Amino acid sequence: MPNHLVNEKSLYLQQHASNPVDWYPWGEEAFAVARAEDKPILISIGYSSCHWCHVMEHESFEDEYISGLMNEHFVCIKVDREERPDVDQIYMEAVQMIAQHGGWPLNVFCLPDGKPFFGGTYFPPEDRGNGMVPWPQVLIRVIDFYKKNREQLEENADSIIKNLIASNIPATDAGGIVDKITLQQAAMAFAKRHDDQFGGFGQAPKFPPSTTLDFLIQARNSYVEDESSNAPPNENVSRIDEVINTTLTAMAHGGLFDQIGGGFARYSVDRYWLIPHFEKMLYDNGLLLDIYAKAWTTYRKPLYRAIAEETANWALREMHAPTGNFYSAFDADSEGEEGKFYVWKPDEIKSVLGEETGTLFCKTYNITEEGNFEHGFSNPALTEQEFPIRESLKEARAKLYTHRKDRVWPGLDQKQLTSWNSLLIRGLAEAGFALDRKDLFDAAKIAADFIWENLRYDEDRLHAVYYNEAKLNAYLDDYAYYAEALLSILAYVDFYYPGESKKYLERCESITRSVMKYFCDSEAEGYFFTSEDHEALIARKKEWWDNATPSGNAGMLHVLSALYYLTADGIYEEELGKLRESYTGLIAKNPYGVPHALSAFMADQNGIEVIKVKNVNNFDQLPEILRQQPWVRRFSMLSDLENQPTGYQRCIGTVCLQPVFEPSKLYQ
Repeated sequence: MPNHLVNEKSLYLQQHASNPVDWYPWGEEAFAVARAEDKPILISIGYSSCHWCHVMEHESFEDEYISGLMNEHFVCIKVDREERPDVDQIYMEAVQMIAQHGGWPLNVFCLPDGKPFFGGTYFPPEDRGNGMVPWPQVLIRVIDFYKKNREQLEENADSIIKNLIASNIPATDAGGIVDKITLQQAAMAFAKRHDDQFGGFGQAPKFPPSTTLDFLIQARNSYVEDESSNAPPNENVSRIDEVINTTLTAMAHGGLFDQIGGGFARYSVDRYWLIPHFEKMLYDNGLLLDIYAKAWTTYRKPLYRAIAEETANWALREMHAPTGNFYSAFDADSEGEEGKFYVWKPDEIKSVLGEETGTLFCKTYNITEEGNFEHGFSNPALTEQEFPIRESLKEARAKLYTHRKDRVWPGLDQKQLTSWNSLLIRGLAEAGFALDRKDLFDAAKIAADFIWENLRYDEDRLHAVYYNEAKLNAYLDDYAYYAEALLSILAYVDFYYPGESKKYLERCESITRSVMKYFCDSEAEGYFFTSEDHEALIARKKEWWDNATPSGNAGMLHVLSALYYLTADGIYEEELGKLRESYTGLIAKNPYGVPHALSAFMADQNGIEVIKVKNVNNFDQLPEILRQQPWVRRFSMLSDLENQPTGYQRCIGTVCLQPVFEPSKLYQ
């Protein structure tokens, strides 16, 4: 018998629509029932490609006895965290206060008004001797406490709400200055935390540190600029190069990267990048495509070009929607087993490639009789360091991909999110230019235009989700990431579509001013995660820290800084100054949590480049000249302004150099 989720469009909610649990979608109906029946609410949050969400569903939410307990004593609400990051954000922070950790599935117990008083993540259906309380016992204890200690629960819930609101205002550092020295010190602090043996930061599990590497590239630029022409190599530059290259190479060689089909999984469960949690998320691949493209421009390592191309090709081949936008995620599981779609045994490899090539492939990609995964299977990971060996097996990888296509595929979540699409748009635009692949840039441009034409309303407002129609009021991340994506389009569009930079600048300004109007806090710095006309929740939050995706406030730092140099409009500098002040305490307290903000500050300190071009007949020579330069935040724009001098004028920050008439002279 279907529950209340039966008409929902979210794949995650559809996956639970036939559970015996009487799930409601998030909305007033569920809260009205809770109030009328004076029942506590269980809010269970997850997403379609989440392995442990599937496990808990099969173990508990499909069990008749357990679902009976839930239905009798609770009003149960299912939430797709990717649709409703506003809801997830609030209850995740609450559970982190309660349990000192968070994750998905996220299960939160609330009063009938939605205020949380207890919660956790995954719970097993029975006692397995590992110290985890079984889910039925959790339910019974909560029911009992709710009946006998209601007043205490209400006090606890009120305290949690106060703490949620208090965390909106970060403690500023009274003497804190965000200058180049402070930022360079932060870069060296990151370098000290680097795993020099296996790449990445910290121990297992390891997540791809895209925003950290982006900051380090910006920091590298700052040191290079400080060197005199006859100075010896800067030790700090060498150290940053070591960190960036060790991590990018390790991720590219490891099983985190799908060596057969391209694209990255969400994270590695081990220190070595060998065995991932196999779901593939659009946002990770957008961020990683961006950093590998920048690394290719900076270091000219053919491995980085190959990884960027294979990641972009994967997105265009497997994630591209007919609309021109991109789908959200592939599941970790197929046929009920995590990773089954991606792993191999030697005999299967040899049956496809033949004995000789198959043996070489198995040796090169660590596919053994014992296996590096479960049940004797291996997840391919490149053991050879020499790129030509990898390149020689290109045809073999293509044959294995064709063979793999006949397997049962993991589930594909076809929701199209403005925020995640924007991250991929940025990556595709950067890669399209860096790799000299107009098809990638065009894909970015088409997706950006689709958002503008189909997910925008009231001139400057955005929707968050597209399911053949736009829905849900967009969040700060949607606006910030989309504005960043428009800037990446703007940076290169005149090379392919002369004169269109003006259009994308106008769009970026429109979206940015919408943030300034609808997400501002009249009493403090920083932007709220939800707009002023958003559905009222138990708390209106601000997000400062980067998580799996960058903070929206950090994204706005990048946008405001770039727009100031592009337009010279003081309103952007003023907004940037307010936001910078908010980050002084965060940087002093924990710079490791705000790398995207650090990257914005460092780019601003280095001086964002704007190349203004007027009345030249050799503009087609400029792209290749720029591709030969290490990556910096740079915009190239055709100008028809009367006060713009003829030729090529390179401006760095607020300083504009004398114009030249040969683009080759811009960097002499």
